[in-house]
Amino acid sequence: MRVRRTLPPAAALLRLSDLFHGLVATFHGASYTRRLEAELREYFGAKHVFLVSSGKAALTLILLALRRFSDRREVLLPAYTCFSVAAAVERAGLSVRLADVDPETFDFDHGSLLKSIGSETLCGVSHHLFGIPSDIERAQQLCSQTGAFLIEDAAQAMGGRDKGRMLGSRGDVGFFSLGRGKNITAGSGGIILTNCDRLAATLVAEYERLDTPGITTSLGELARLVLMSIFIRPSLYWLPAGLPFLRLGETRFERDFPMRRMSGMSAGVLRHWRHRLTEANRIRVAAAAYFASTLRLDSVAGAAIPYLRLPVLMHSREARDRVCAIAARRGLGVGRMYPTPINEIEEIKERFAGQTFPSAKLIADRLLTLPTHHLVAERDWCSVCDLLESGREHASVNGRAPADDTRRAACRPWN
Repeated sequence: MRVRRTLPPAAALLRLSDLFHGLVATFHGASYTRRLEAELREYFGAKHVFLVSSGKAALTLILLALRRFSDRREVLLPAYTCFSVAAAVERAGLSVRLADVDPETFDFDHGSLLKSIGSETLCGVSHHLFGIPSDIERAQQLCSQTGAFLIEDAAQAMGGRDKGRMLGSRGDVGFFSLGRGKNITAGSGGIILTNCDRLAATLVAEYERLDTPGITTSLGELARLVLMSIFIRPSLYWLPAGLPFLRLGETRFERDFPMRRMSGMSAGVLRHWRHRLTEANRIRVAAAAYFASTLRLDSVAGAAIPYLRLPVLMHSREARDRVCAIAARRGLGVGRMYPTPINEIEEIKERFAGQTFPSAKLIADRLLTLPTHHLVAERDWCSVCDLLESGREHASVNGRAPADDTRRAACRPWN
C-alpha cells in the first residue's frame, strides 16, 4: 500500500447537504420519495416511475414483469456488457442469449442481433455503455418483428440525450443505476421508467412484493455513504484502493443481491439530483473534450457525450495492461472495464460452449477507460494524456484511430 494522491476510476458528486437530507429522510422518507417520483416523471416525460434498491434489482423486476406476458424465456444481451445484467436475467429465472457488439459504439452488432432473435426471445436489452447512445430505434424495430420487448439499459447514461430525447425513455421500458460510480449516486438505488400502462400494471404487482428498508438498514446505508464520500477523495482513496478485501474495481457475477424498494434515505440523498446531474455531466463532457483535443480523437470531438468513463481500445492486451500498470503506480484512475465477454463468465460459460463473439472478446482484451469525473483535476487530464501519448500505442476511442500527430508539448506528468 502506497500513500499517495490516487484517483478513483469513477465517482459521483455528493455534498454534505445531500447526506443531511438522507438523514432526515431516514425518518421521514415518504415525502422525499413522492417528490423524487414526481420529478423523474417530469424530467423524463415518463408516465410511470418505480424506485428500487439497485440497477440490477430494477432489471430483475422488469424481467419478472415481462415473464407474465409470454411463455418465452430468452433474454438477448450484448456479448460485452456489465456482468450484473446477466446476473439479473439469471435471478429472474430466464436464459441469457447473446449477440456480438460493434467495437466502435459498444452497441449491438445489428447483423448479429438479427441472427440471434428468435421465437423464444422474450426481450432484448440494449445498453448505452459509458453513456454512448445506442441505436434504440433499430434494435426496437428488430425486436418488434418477432414480438419481443426492448429494455433500455441506461444505467451508465443518466442525463444523456440522443436525437433530442432522453436516454432511458425510448424503449418499452428503461432503467438507471444510482450506484457509487454512476452519473449521480445515492450509494445504491435503481429507477424504472415506462410509458406503457399495461407493463406498468404488471410492474406494480411485482413492486408490491418488495419490502421497504427499515430504519436500521437505512442508517447502515447512510453510514457507508458517509465513508464513501470521505475516502473517495484523491487524497484518501489510496487507503481503500490498497485493501484487497474490499475488492474495489473487481467485476463479480452475483445472483444473490437484495431486491427491495428504494429507501427513504436514498430518496433524501437525491433531493437535489437534477442540479448534481447537470453539473456532473457538464464536467464529464469537458473532460472528454480535453482528451479529444489533446489526443486528436475525432470520434469524440464535438460529440458532447457525458462519458461515464472515456473508452480507449489499445492495439493489444499487452499494451493495455502495461498502460494500466503504469497508471496504477501514478494514481491516475485509468482502468480496465469488464474482464471478459459474457460467454466467458466462469459461472455460466458452459452454456455458451462453441459460441464465439469476436468483437466482444477484442473489447475485453484491449479496452481501458479514462476518468472523467469531478475529482479529476486538469493536471490529471494532462498526466493521463502524457501517459497515452508517450507509448504511441493507443489505438482508438469507440474503435476509431486518432491522428498520427498526437504529441502535445504542454502535457507533462505531475508525478
